[in-house]
Amino acid sequence: MTSLFPTDSDANATAQPYRVLARKYRPSTFAELIGQEAMVKTLTHAIQTGRLPQAWMLTGVRGIGKTTTARIIAKALNCTGRDPASQTIEPCGACDACRAITEDRHVDIQEMDAASRTGVDDIREIVEGVRYGPVSAKYKIYILDEVHMLSKNAFNALLKTLEEPPAHTKFIFATTEIRKVPVTVLSRCQRFDLRRIQSSELTTHFLNIVKKEGAEAEESAIKLIAQAADGSVRDGLSLLDQAIALGNGRVSEADVKEMLGLADRGASLMLCAHVLRGEMPEVLVAYDGMLQSGCDPLQVLQDMAASIHLLTRAKIITETAFFEDMPEAERSFVREMEAVSIPALARAWQILIKGISEVQIAAQPAIAAEMVLIRLGFAAQMPTPGELIKQLKEEGAVGQGAVVSSTSSGAGATGPTAGGGGNVRAIRAGAVRFASVEAVAQPMEAPVATTQAKTQEVALAVPADFRALVELFAQNREGGLYGELSSAVHLVHFSPGKLEVRLEKDASTTLISRMTACLQKWTGQRWMVAVVDQEGEPTLVEQNRLKERARQEKAESHPLMKDVLVQFPTAKIVSLKAKDVAPLPLLAEEADVVEEFVPDIEEED
Repeated sequence: MTSLFPTDSDANATAQPYRVLARKYRPSTFAELIGQEAMVKTLTHAIQTGRLPQAWMLTGVRGIGKTTTARIIAKALNCTGRDPASQTIEPCGACDACRAITEDRHVDIQEMDAASRTGVDDIREIVEGVRYGPVSAKYKIYILDEVHMLSKNAFNALLKTLEEPPAHTKFIFATTEIRKVPVTVLSRCQRFDLRRIQSSELTTHFLNIVKKEGAEAEESAIKLIAQAADGSVRDGLSLLDQAIALGNGRVSEADVKEMLGLADRGASLMLCAHVLRGEMPEVLVAYDGMLQSGCDPLQVLQDMAASIHLLTRAKIITETAFFEDMPEAERSFVREMEAVSIPALARAWQILIKGISEVQIAAQPAIAAEMVLIRLGFAAQMPTPGELIKQLKEEGAVGQGAVVSSTSSGAGATGPTAGGGGNVRAIRAGAVRFASVEAVAQPMEAPVATTQAKTQEVALAVPADFRALVELFAQNREGGLYGELSSAVHLVHFSPGKLEVRLEKDASTTLISRMTACLQKWTGQRWMVAVVDQEGEPTLVEQNRLKERARQEKAESHPLMKDVLVQFPTAKIVSLKAKDVAPLPLLAEEADVVEEFVPDIEEED
């Protein structure tokens, strides 16, 4: 017979709805916080000694415990269960103040979501409320979550109050984007950076929660959940809640992989291995299989980028704990690909990053991703630039005149090297950048002659005087240095490889270093340049002006020019041009002048 009145068991069932794990196991004391030892130690000492700032700034990734920490601080400052007269580092959780803060109903603890209340009017309410003391608590505390979302005017309205609040008021700010908080606000707060929780710590924490819940779990499955949480306790607990529901109280690795979409992780690692080995048929078959199973092309490339990053870290980090924290599939993958060098991984990373952006904008992402994989596979067969240079040097030393050609055995193949040098890695026709090495290798046919020729070139390149030295900069298109050397440098002494100069006051401070670097590069020898205080010669620009003035005066004193000026008193010389042969027969004493130059004469109006 059905009772018309609810039983006690029915009342309990309706009075206690299910609470998600993220809320059920939310820390209520500093001792329950995991992974934040430095912050807990600082806060503990500050509360014990009474050195309390007017504001705290808590920053970190989502779900790391910022709001939870803010509530624990509020409890520690207002708990009356331990010592009603002062604050405590271990809030009791049972007094009226602790229970009210836990249930978010304490009148003196104001918690505001700055993401939804961003305006200056919202901050004015806080500023007005700060003037009044707490109703029942020791401290009036304002907790502003996602404080970086406040507007500029709202921040400005808060500054004065934040700097000099009443003794009974404390501010606690929480944000995931600390860079968006103005420096003027940060300087008024005591900042704590909550770090990401390590996967090993999360694994231990989640296993304890599974036991408390009376569920069963495979440790490998919990490790997968901890890795997927990416350092966030709340995200990890949400995933654990879902996994327990999926397995009906039993968390298995297979269920977690299916839930997280990791069932194809093995296929992704296998595809990456085929690509790095340059096994192109296997690459296309594996990629087609992943597409058939419903994988997103963009996700395939992103997973491969993660695998490349994993391999690179594994080559640098040799700590045992790093490898023990990996799933078995990834550990096997790292061991199999141990022969792949870091330069090859770096090249694959660059191709992948560019390929991912191409796939994101492609009209047919599947085809675009396949082309990226083909590019990666053929690039894996090519030597790195360092390996190629080393091979060419070794080939030149072993077999002089060895020639590498991409067409020596027909299209798409490379035959043996000419001259019997042998041992140069075959370069496929698809590798266009390395297809013509013939022009690089051929000059090794006569190394002795080449060395002598280079020595002669270097010897010829050494300037004989300072003017020739400066002309080198014009010939090598160093216009800035050429101008400074011509106008700001006075030569005191010159000999090949050694200079003494005096500089003008406006000469650049890096002139000497840049000049010596260029001279060493062009002449093949080191130059010693000393800056002295001696007068020295005029600059090359001044010398040119003096020379031009002397030619002008010489032209003006010539009898022909004097006769011209008699006939045309207002005429003047506008330019002087050198001539090899005099245009007209002249007297012997006149010939040397006219053969040197012929003036252009212009009559003034």
